[in-house]
Amino acid sequence: MIAGGPGPSRLARYAMAVAWSSFLGAGVLEALVFAVVDPGELRWFGAAPVELSAQAVYTLSFLIFWGVSALGSSLALLLVSLPDEGRPARHAPGWPR
Repeated sequence: MIAGGPGPSRLARYAMAVAWSSFLGAGVLEALVFAVVDPGELRWFGAAPVELSAQAVYTLSFLIFWGVSALGSSLALLLVSLPDEGRPARHAPGWPR
């Protein structure tokens, strides 16, 4: 990006907002879950123990939490109806900034 030039597109800003907020949410959720759950005692639906290292369990669960959080954030953005260029503006000019 050139200094003083136009910033990222709306889609890029939304993608950054979804990725960053869901990353932070996944980190908080990971800390909350594994403050209570011991990864060494996890079992597959109550039967066989999970044969993964603790670090692998932390990594996989973080990625799953991140994906679910990103999906929720993306759906929230999808449900927010922002004014289109073709529709008359119901808000002040330049909304949202």
